[in-house]
Amino acid sequence: MGQIAIVGIDCRFPGAPDAGAYWDLLMRSGDGVGQVPGQRWDAAEFHSPTAAEGHSNTTEGGFIEDPDAFDNEFFTISPREAAAMDPQQRLLLQCAWRAVEDAGLPPQKLAGTRTGVFVGIMGNEWAQLHLTDYARVTAQVGSGNGYCMTANRISYHLDLKGPSLAVDTACSSSLVAVHLAANALLAGECDHAIAGGVNVALTPALSIFYTQAGLSAPDGRCKPFSSEANGIGRGEGVGTVVLRRLEDALADGQQVYAVIRGTAVNQDGRSNGLTAPNRWAQQEVLEHAYERAGVEAADMVFTEGHGTGTALGDMMEVKALGHHHAGRTGKPMALGSVKGNLGHTEGAAGIAGLIKVALALHHRTVPPSRFAVKENQQLKLREHGLRLLKAPLKLANTPSLAGLSSFGMGGTNAHAVLESAPAHAVRPRSAGANGSGGDTGTGIGCAVFTLTAPTPDALRRNLVRQADELSRRRLPVGALSWSGNRVKSGHRYRFAMPAADTGELVRGLREAAADPDRLARFTGAPTARPRTAFLFTGQGSQYPRMTARLYQDSPLYRRFLDEADAALRPHTQGSVRDLILAGDEAVHRTAWAQPALFAVGYALGRTLQELGVQPGLLLGHSVGEYAAACLGGVFPLEGAARLIAARGALMQELPDGGGMLAVLAGREVLADRLAGEDQVGIAVVNGPQAVVLSGEMAALRRVEKDLGRDRFRTRMLKVSHAFHSYLMDPMVERFAKVAEEVGGGIPELPVYSTVYGRRLDGEAMDAAYWTAHIRQPVLFEDAASQLLDDGPGQAVELGPSPVLTSMARKIGPPRSGPRPAFVLPVRNAESGGRDLAQALSDLYRGGADPDWDAAYTEAERTPQRLPLYAFSDEHRYWTRGPVRSAQTPREDFPYGPAANAAPESGADGGASGGSRAATPVLVLNRPAAADPVAEAVLEAIGQVGGYETSELAPHLRLYEELGFDSVMVMELKNRIEERLTGIGPLTVQDLLPVLSSVGDLVNYLCARDASAAGAGIEERTA
Repeated sequence: MGQIAIVGIDCRFPGAPDAGAYWDLLMRSGDGVGQVPGQRWDAAEFHSPTAAEGHSNTTEGGFIEDPDAFDNEFFTISPREAAAMDPQQRLLLQCAWRAVEDAGLPPQKLAGTRTGVFVGIMGNEWAQLHLTDYARVTAQVGSGNGYCMTANRISYHLDLKGPSLAVDTACSSSLVAVHLAANALLAGECDHAIAGGVNVALTPALSIFYTQAGLSAPDGRCKPFSSEANGIGRGEGVGTVVLRRLEDALADGQQVYAVIRGTAVNQDGRSNGLTAPNRWAQQEVLEHAYERAGVEAADMVFTEGHGTGTALGDMMEVKALGHHHAGRTGKPMALGSVKGNLGHTEGAAGIAGLIKVALALHHRTVPPSRFAVKENQQLKLREHGLRLLKAPLKLANTPSLAGLSSFGMGGTNAHAVLESAPAHAVRPRSAGANGSGGDTGTGIGCAVFTLTAPTPDALRRNLVRQADELSRRRLPVGALSWSGNRVKSGHRYRFAMPAADTGELVRGLREAAADPDRLARFTGAPTARPRTAFLFTGQGSQYPRMTARLYQDSPLYRRFLDEADAALRPHTQGSVRDLILAGDEAVHRTAWAQPALFAVGYALGRTLQELGVQPGLLLGHSVGEYAAACLGGVFPLEGAARLIAARGALMQELPDGGGMLAVLAGREVLADRLAGEDQVGIAVVNGPQAVVLSGEMAALRRVEKDLGRDRFRTRMLKVSHAFHSYLMDPMVERFAKVAEEVGGGIPELPVYSTVYGRRLDGEAMDAAYWTAHIRQPVLFEDAASQLLDDGPGQAVELGPSPVLTSMARKIGPPRSGPRPAFVLPVRNAESGGRDLAQALSDLYRGGADPDWDAAYTEAERTPQRLPLYAFSDEHRYWTRGPVRSAQTPREDFPYGPAANAAPESGADGGASGGSRAATPVLVLNRPAAADPVAEAVLEAIGQVGGYETSELAPHLRLYEELGFDSVMVMELKNRIEERLTGIGPLTVQDLLPVLSSVGDLVNYLCARDASAAGAGIEERTA
């Protein structure tokens, strides 16, 4: 068969809350078995060491911690529905999400894809507890139970379109699920597959069964292949793996834990008993698996056995293995079973073994067997070519093969052959950094670490998780951040910060998590992707070595400045780039200043475009319009370079004698004062009280003195010529000839012309435009005002100094909407890669979706396995009986002590995740008794969803935030009609248009009822 890659893993087993802890438990031969938690059942009540009828002979087993914890808000599941769900569904949902993240995939990106879900499950005790009282069965209880829902719920919440099924073959269920997933991948039914298994022991039923069948170990521990073996000990757990065809995983550069070479499944048929193991069938399934994998039995280095620790089961398994391996007496195959650490996890046993084998191949070490010291001599392991490991077995640095068996009580057997991953797919190639410093090398000169979460609390929790785990690793910050940019995305709250090395990053994460104000500065919550405006700075902002540090830091910026320099060089008789980097004061000469500013603006704009930040609006101040026009498609780079070089050179040739004067006054006032003055005119209007005059120097001095007498503040600018004045006339004709040859078309993007002071409307920026551009005043205030009125969410100033940002902030507020967020890739002469990274962080927090690949060099674009999502454990759901309806008094009770139970919530009594701290809530303007409609609606929403009315705020969306679906909407309609007979019958069609939020629904029904006319709602803080 074709080869299948295991690319993602997550699990939770007794004593091991994640895959890292699981591996640690195995390597230290840890014991995850302990007393039955009081939350499950009263072990003493059902215990009898004599195996009396209806009793178990043990009070111990392998149990996971906090199976009642569930982050329902993350998955937009209402408390009432969460309380009705089988904990196995809840555990699988969170485990699947984390496994997909571990595979280096953002789970949201799988939405709509042919991703399959295959779940092995053996028990459904939650259904036994909740579906036996027919009068209390609700829609939520129905969908919250059933084997199929364990898989289907994953497909639903991740919006997966591939096969979705649950399989029960008893103890072999989850390995059979992996077998089906692998075959579906090979058949092309899906391109990704999530395969796993789960088991939660909610009642003592199986413990009693094992005891009565003579299969239960009195101490609750499996002792595989040991002389102390005396039966099964029960265990719990959940595990999922993400599978892909190996060639697809390698093509996408994914890390691979291990490769599934072949799998096989068969059945005992009519053998020596329905529940008895059959040696011959086990021999055959091994043979078929080896055959499908294309391997010889002698090639196998170790096998993870089924290994229940029962006398008959261990004997049959050893003989079946011995049939294939007995000739290996000189070099016996290692044999073990994770059940010695965890107990028999039943429906999750196969996935527990698969993850153990995959991790062993990944770490190139086979963990020891917990009970290997007292080997069962009756099994004659050596004669069968087998041995137990008393210490870890180090694997050679060559491909290693391992087997995995899982046998179902009803006779369905499964075996898998795994191989270590190809060397280049195990771990990413080194980026040449140790994570402690000097490890940038990114395309923009500094890494940008990002993280998203659905709520601020979730964001803070996950920042702490990232900091804690990254502090224990040696990872290059560039590769780490690139991996996070891709995987930790998709949620509303966006965190982004630049970091030069991993140590700085960890410190920054901790500081942000600890300080709400600092966290707010690094976090955005955009509701849509914003329009971005590019503002290009004009002449006067230049200085020696402008952007030189960015050129040094950022290969991306370096590429585009070199590109601009190459286009300019034929027209400038030298290198603009070299002039800038050398710190030559000649950069202030017009012949160099104008092309140099164009090169910087163009390079910055193209850098952002390459990073995926595309402008929706363009504005340039005077010569800044050349870069704006070039990026707007008016003319190609070569044409823009020729035109701007000609402009600067021709202006440089003009005689001296002119100047420019900045005045803090309005244009109308100055126009009146300049009436009759033919040697000075208005050259630039930057703001309501920011005007620049231009003209003959003697006349300017006269005007300056006159304005000073009337207490106008003025400042003479350091310029070589009187730009945008009549003194430019001698060069206009010669420039016009060049402009005619270069031409210029209609902008492909909205350009806000400072010549016309407005947005261009289908008008070409042709030779006539650029010629007029020389003489006409720069109407920046007018152009910028219209741009701001058109509502960009972000405005990026592209130039060596932040000049336009401060001027735009002084312009009157936009006619509609807030001002944009201003972003500065270059802040001052010292700006380098870090400021560019900060700008990219700002843009991302504001809603931009960068092309993160462009931000990193090829060496840094190597996947790293990041700390997985930390779900909230604040909400607890654990009831003995079904979630009751509103009419049913509470008779159910939690397992165990009250401390383990969730608080009651709402009139329906569903176990709630607790209140939402500091959440705005609905408050009626009049006493509740005077507002029967609003009160009834809130109660109905609370009862259907399982919320306290105090948790319901007007802005909360029923579908997206409260977890409502079509079934719940129908129930809500019925409850409202029961309470509000005066409003008449409702239809779902009546409600659908007003279900966008709680406030919309309340207002609609209040308006519909005459007694509630005029009643309003307002917000307060809980």
